[in-house]
Amino acid sequence: MIATLVLAPLVCGLAGLLLPMRNRPLGAGLGIAGAAVSLVLTVLLLADGTRGQFSSAWARFGDLGVTLTALVDTRALLMSLAVTVVALCVQVYSVGYLAGDGRYGPYAAQISIFTGAMLTVVFSGDLISLLIGWEVMGACSYLLIAHDRTLPEAPAAAVKAFLVTRVGDVGFLLGIVLLGVTAGSFRITDVLAAVPSMSGATVTAAALLLLAGVAGKSAQFPLHTWLPDAMAGPTPISALIHAATMVAAGVYVVARLFPVFAASPTALAVMAAMAGVTLLLGALAATAADDIKRVLAWSTVSQLGYMMAALSAKAVDAALFHLLAHAAFKALLFLCAGSVIHAVGSNLMSRMGGLRKDMPVTFWTMTIGLGALIGLPPFAGFFSKEAVVGALHTQPALWLVALLGVALTAWYSTRLWLLTFFGPARDASVHGHEPGWTMLAPLLLLAVPAAGLGIGALVADYELAHLGVELVLPLALAVLGVAAAWWGWRQADSGDPAAVLGKAGPFLASGLGLDAVQDRLVVRPVRALSRAVTFVDVSGVDGAVNGLGRATTGAGAGLAAWHRATLPRALAGVLIGAVLVTVTAVVFA
Repeated sequence: MIATLVLAPLVCGLAGLLLPMRNRPLGAGLGIAGAAVSLVLTVLLLADGTRGQFSSAWARFGDLGVTLTALVDTRALLMSLAVTVVALCVQVYSVGYLAGDGRYGPYAAQISIFTGAMLTVVFSGDLISLLIGWEVMGACSYLLIAHDRTLPEAPAAAVKAFLVTRVGDVGFLLGIVLLGVTAGSFRITDVLAAVPSMSGATVTAAALLLLAGVAGKSAQFPLHTWLPDAMAGPTPISALIHAATMVAAGVYVVARLFPVFAASPTALAVMAAMAGVTLLLGALAATAADDIKRVLAWSTVSQLGYMMAALSAKAVDAALFHLLAHAAFKALLFLCAGSVIHAVGSNLMSRMGGLRKDMPVTFWTMTIGLGALIGLPPFAGFFSKEAVVGALHTQPALWLVALLGVALTAWYSTRLWLLTFFGPARDASVHGHEPGWTMLAPLLLLAVPAAGLGIGALVADYELAHLGVELVLPLALAVLGVAAAWWGWRQADSGDPAAVLGKAGPFLASGLGLDAVQDRLVVRPVRALSRAVTFVDVSGVDGAVNGLGRATTGAGAGLAAWHRATLPRALAGVLIGAVLVTVTAVVFA
């Protein structure tokens, strides 16, 4: 059953690639069927209590064996549930959002392959098969971000996402090799069992190498810059990447291999520092961005920082709880943003306003999503974010950063809500309207876990979902952030609350200028080095080889000319040679 669960979207995706590009009905049907089959099987496995490890031999590399192993536990099944629900919603939503798209067939197929690759990561019990799913996701993200060929920024964003994540993946690959060779097996259970017997240096090196890959995949500082630019892709893809695949993979892998990180205080310290910077950086960048999708993208960067912070504090369950809640409300927010963009024809909030009455379903579902993001009761984020913040009491500096992030999250979420749905319409040519039911149905479905996941966990007596005095401070800071954004909106006369930031606004919206820093410190030097290497290769290596070839060709041409000499010249040459031979013989006789 596990094999079918993972292979269903992969098979549907590969079959979809064989269809004509414009075959929308069959392409959409295959995409929806693959996600639906995986979702049903996930629910069945959760219900029947199937748990354990299922393994079979696959290949050998010398003394090292690679297995097809599935690790099935409650964490994996809950993650699979989030992946398949979001994937199904994205496939259905895309039918309406990309109506008339001439390349819908490969688009739907790539989503299915993307989903199957993430499920491979979720259930993999072997580091090699995990790596395969990890890398297939990178390829799919490249293709999907660049899907819209009419956007000039889409190809560049896809290349950036691919290259930045590949930088981290070099470390990820080396970390896997180091663990597998040291443990004598790539099977995850064998590797984790061997961790206590490994030297501290080996464990730290492996953990830091793996953390490099996680930083790229889960958009952690300094490998975070690709994620906001990835908004050039279709909005449903943004929902898939930000909620259930790609960025969620890094957090999940750290949780899956957590004994490796827990055995290295150095790795945990690096993780904590990286998480704190990422958390604050993403929240600050979201405060002034005008593009509604970039606000949500920077929000994802910040929320991933919360999850990594919880992992650095060894609160694995809190991190995964927030990961699941985030999957629900962030997928909802991106699809709501797509609904707004579909109606307005622009990503810019400066062109929106007054859409509350014209788009009531979108308004209320997005209100639920933003309430969960802020952490207001009774929404899912209220319980999951509190679980993360509560776990950080052992790290005071990180705890303070997390609390500041709560206030900033409330600020930018409220700002988005006000600019999009309230005040006057800022563009007279824009007339809001609700999309069709293929786009509205996923919003209503995702609104249920975004609103009720925390309550459900509370009713089920889940230890991390509770009500207590410790909730007061985060809630007070969230209310303070909401009030500050409301005050800024009123001060700007129903304009942008970010106006109170003054000249700092554009700097924050640019991601604190870190793209420019990376361009100067990394991109330009690498390009200069590549030009120098190209010059040496062309002028030096190729020049020597080409010069030798030209010299040989010239010598051969000279000899050929002598061979083609006319008869008198040839006779003269023979006579001269004969005279020389005769004179030499007489002289030396």
